[in-house]
Amino acid sequence: MRSIMMRRLTRHRLGLIGLLILLAVVVTAAGGSVLAPRDPFQQALSLRLLPPLASPSQGRPAFLGTDQLGRDVLSRIIFGSRTSLIVATLSVALAGVVGLALGLAAGFYGGILDSAIMRLVDMQLAFPLILLALAILGLMGASLVNLVVVFVITGWPLYARTIRGAVLAIKGMEFMEAARALGVSDARLMVRHLLPNVGGPLVIIASYEMARIIILEAALGFLGLGVQPPTPTWGNMLADGREYIRDAWWLATFPGVAIMVTAAGINFVGDWLRDLLDPRLSIE
Repeated sequence: MRSIMMRRLTRHRLGLIGLLILLAVVVTAAGGSVLAPRDPFQQALSLRLLPPLASPSQGRPAFLGTDQLGRDVLSRIIFGSRTSLIVATLSVALAGVVGLALGLAAGFYGGILDSAIMRLVDMQLAFPLILLALAILGLMGASLVNLVVVFVITGWPLYARTIRGAVLAIKGMEFMEAARALGVSDARLMVRHLLPNVGGPLVIIASYEMARIIILEAALGFLGLGVQPPTPTWGNMLADGREYIRDAWWLATFPGVAIMVTAAGINFVGDWLRDLLDPRLSIE
């Protein structure tokens, strides 16, 4: 299996590029304290709005320029990647667990439980994300934890609906009937027989959700609903750069490029995983 994965990865050039981008972002986020050329929180008004590659009279050069408070843009982008990955990883993991549990239960047991869960999914999908984010973050306050709560609440229905469909297609197969005839318990049926067969769709959804949440986190940060300053986030940096877009283009451009490249890289990895895990899309 490992050799097949590596062979398909080398043939899927975009997947390889996406994996390299994702690894670079993870390494950058993990080693931000070492890689950042300056303290992302340190203000120096004498160095404000320096253009990219500027060399101040003292200290290291500002490779991507400085912002309106003299803070190094590159350092803030590096530390902002940590926030984006933490929010996206926690949100995807928690939403995946909730959606997987409810989707398995709905598809396996059916009946009233299935109807109740699916109606809850329909209600959730019909509720606009921005309104829900405004309501939750307005009542509870904007923070990293509350941001994760918003993404979990809005993300689990996609997992639940997809897993339910996969379970409905699998539970009537002969190996499931044979396991039931042998007296295998419901819990063992779901864990040992259903879960391995729905793992592929779960991984694919999670990869695309990672990219979506990174973009949404930046969008909410741009609106002032994300992690609050002085913590550097890509969305906050975009919001700060909006007022200086004519005179200091680099303030919004480089965070925007970071968001675009990271989301594209994760989507490329998702495409590769889809081709790898779906036999109908084999690239052999």
